[in-house]
Amino acid sequence: METPFTDHLTTADYEQIYEPAEDSFLLLDALEIELTYIKSLQPQVCLEIGPGSGIIVTALAKELKRTLCLATDINPLACSATKKTAKRNDTCVDSINCNLVDSLREKSIDLLVFNPPYVVTADEELKNPSFIGSQASNNIVYSWAGGVYGRRVIDELVNRLDRILSDKGVFYLLVLRENKPNELIRNLNELGFLAIICIERRIPGEYLYILKITRK
Repeated sequence: METPFTDHLTTADYEQIYEPAEDSFLLLDALEIELTYIKSLQPQVCLEIGPGSGIIVTALAKELKRTLCLATDINPLACSATKKTAKRNDTCVDSINCNLVDSLREKSIDLLVFNPPYVVTADEELKNPSFIGSQASNNIVYSWAGGVYGRRVIDELVNRLDRILSDKGVFYLLVLRENKPNELIRNLNELGFLAIICIERRIPGEYLYILKITRK
């Protein structure tokens, strides 16, 4: 998979959206490893939640020519950046300004990708996760602040996963060691999913995992 061009985004943009970093590139590496499997599913709908700059979903869109590629983000500026990144790389991604999967049809997603806000923080960081007009630049915190164990947003999505993932769907989720991935895997198993560690990597200050999650 080619890493998409992002030269259209500026320093000012990255004050308001998440800039691609080591976690982003780990997720790209995992998806490249899994690409043959992903294509074998013939996914009709791909969704990235929280795309930031849009590099992940754009890379997928370039590979999955017959798949409707979508992105949802609570930050409208990230939605705009994602569309621009897709256009810069000669592909198309539709972005939707909403929280997680609020605007999606049930059991409609064949390929789901999420690099969540996973950093362990106090829950006070998450009290007002709304992006409104000029306040958006003050809310970059919501792209990384994860609350207790860094799991608040992750757990919210996991609890909604059965309603959104199609019968053949696969979910690639990035987590931090402090997010207690083994506990998360057990929780997913109890909800009827099979979760395995697809790839892991130590980066400066963090140890990251990509979980591959399917229905049992």
